[in-house]
Amino acid sequence: MARRHRTGTREEWLAARRRLLEHERQLTHLSDELAHQRRQLPWVPLDTEYEFDTADGTRTLRELFEGRPQLLVYHFMFGPGERAGCPSCSMAADHFDGPLPHLNERGVSFVCVSRAPLDAIEAYRRRMGWRFRWVSSLDSDFNVDFGVSFTPEQQATSGEYGYAPIEHPPADLPGFSAFALEDGVVHHTYSCYGRGGDALLGVYQLLDRAPFGRDEDDLPWPMAWVRRRDEYGPAPPPRRGAAFLRTL
Repeated sequence: MARRHRTGTREEWLAARRRLLEHERQLTHLSDELAHQRRQLPWVPLDTEYEFDTADGTRTLRELFEGRPQLLVYHFMFGPGERAGCPSCSMAADHFDGPLPHLNERGVSFVCVSRAPLDAIEAYRRRMGWRFRWVSSLDSDFNVDFGVSFTPEQQATSGEYGYAPIEHPPADLPGFSAFALEDGVVHHTYSCYGRGGDALLGVYQLLDRAPFGRDEDDLPWPMAWVRRRDEYGPAPPPRRGAAFLRTL
């Protein structure tokens, strides 16, 4: 089916573009204000010494800061028994390596955390060619405590995701968390879930500026088209959890 779109003169386009520019400026200022409000959230000291399986042995959350005062954690959907990480999380991960030197320069460390065992994580990371640090929380309550993994009991009934109730959640969903280290104490400062992680998806930021945009209205769920970058071809089967992301 042919796409319908409006055409016009260069003068009409320029007038409309100037009107749009005002809205873009408003969004920029609002984004700045939201960033300020994020920084004003109270810091919550953690009283649990979370431990992770890493390529360098067992490490605590404090050690993942690697001597820096700030830590960003991407909660990557990759559970025990799975051979590959979530396609949507994998698309996000394709953006992580490049910013690392810039984040480190500003005192920020970055790590991905998944419940999959470390050997599965390392095998998948080699397949995808990623360099960022990625650790396993298989023997930790970290994922459950930060609202991205759900116990069998929660899966059978309900849990909370993105600060709202969710019925029959899957085992894992994506998220993003920030932590600060001050006077030897780790503090939780911020977390977001679902569409809150849009800013991490540079592909979407580019598509939002392409003529047809994200073009997802006729898909079973918004990210149904997304595959791991070495798997594009016939559509993959639905992944449990995608339905929950549809309205977030």
